[in-house]
Amino acid sequence: MKGLALATTLLILAVLVGDALNTVSDWRNYSVFRAFRAGAATLADLRAADTFSLWVSLPAVVVSAAAGAVFLVWLWRARCNTELWSSRTAHRRARGWAIGGWFTPVANLWIPYHVVTDVWRASAERRPAPRGPVTAWWAAYVVGQALNRSLGQYYLAKKITEPVLRSAAVLSTVSLALDVAAGVLLILILTRITTWQNRRPQQRTA
Repeated sequence: MKGLALATTLLILAVLVGDALNTVSDWRNYSVFRAFRAGAATLADLRAADTFSLWVSLPAVVVSAAAGAVFLVWLWRARCNTELWSSRTAHRRARGWAIGGWFTPVANLWIPYHVVTDVWRASAERRPAPRGPVTAWWAAYVVGQALNRSLGQYYLAKKITEPVLRSAAVLSTVSLALDVAAGVLLILILTRITTWQNRRPQQRTA
């Protein structure tokens, strides 16, 4: 569990770095476009900004996919570990939902929250464990994901103009703030759960 938790933490941090670079890229696109309209930038500058965006966005997608996959492995292991010392009835969802819940349309708005909350409560050394950290993480995550999707649709639906690029950069900044909050909270949650589970003296965790 410690190895998985560490790998997940490092990948989450890498995702946040990628998100920050994407936000920098959005502001750079706006700045270069504005300078181009004012005659202070060239077509080469616009192409350089586009190239920077491409080189930032592609690795970010790969790192995000890797982080998601490793986190799901960690969550599955953590969910299974709780069954070593607590009944399956302590969970609101069957084990398979630890992974399937993330890919089920509409239901993925609450099932993953239920799964993580139940693992949190079942792992806690003292019960009842406060759900505040998990609730705050899920709220930041859901709103951040909604903004990220809106940002992608915003670029596709709007004609590229200076106000559009500025609005996109502002939206990207807000999304980054939510992503950072969700990422930091998730690291705290998985670290706490891993620590709790590794302290269990009566059973060996997976």
